[in-house]
Amino acid sequence: MRLSPDEWIFWQFGFLKINATIVFTWGLMLVLVVGSMLVTHSLSTGLKRSRWQNLLEIVVTLVRNQIEEVGLRQSRKYLGFLGTLFLFVAAAGLCTVFPGYEPPTASLSTTAALALCVLIAVPFFGIQDQGLRGYLATYAEPTVIMLPFNIISEVSRTLALAVRLFGNMMSGAMIIAILLTITPFIFPVVMTLLGLLTGMVQAYIFFILATVYIAAALRVRKPGLAGPAAPSD
Repeated sequence: MRLSPDEWIFWQFGFLKINATIVFTWGLMLVLVVGSMLVTHSLSTGLKRSRWQNLLEIVVTLVRNQIEEVGLRQSRKYLGFLGTLFLFVAAAGLCTVFPGYEPPTASLSTTAALALCVLIAVPFFGIQDQGLRGYLATYAEPTVIMLPFNIISEVSRTLALAVRLFGNMMSGAMIIAILLTITPFIFPVVMTLLGLLTGMVQAYIFFILATVYIAAALRVRKPGLAGPAAPSD
């Protein structure tokens, strides 16, 4: 029994390896790209729309609403990055219904890469919103003594984001694999359905945490917004 799709090697030449994590990751990205092109190539603005366009609009609306509820008002600005994260993690979990497929998110390398994307996106959006000097100044708030602690917090929460997703996805895949070897067919089917639900939950949690981290980087006090103005004499 494989603990990770990294152990499934398709091709190797010396230290170069192409494992299941790479194959399934790029395959999943190809499916998402082709699927998005097929859905968006003939969008309609009238009342008559395809089912795929209706599904796309529902997903986009739900993602934008969640982004705004977290505190990011310009949801369209962050929709591309955060929406892609959600769709990739969700699709990785949903595709487990196909025989022979192993979710790339069950590999620590994949979840670490996703977490690094969030680590880079946080200062990117922060600098874009506040400027380089303004964003760097937030690391020294409320006092310069907090500088190393804020930096450690930035790195540690990224690590926790990767390990949390990896642990939950890998444990679900392992449970299903164990049940397939020791129990009848019907029970693993139920566990597979539960795994699909778990995958969607993990995608939502990863998406929400990434949104919260970005919102925290953009949350600054601006003049006139700190509270109600004092009454004049």
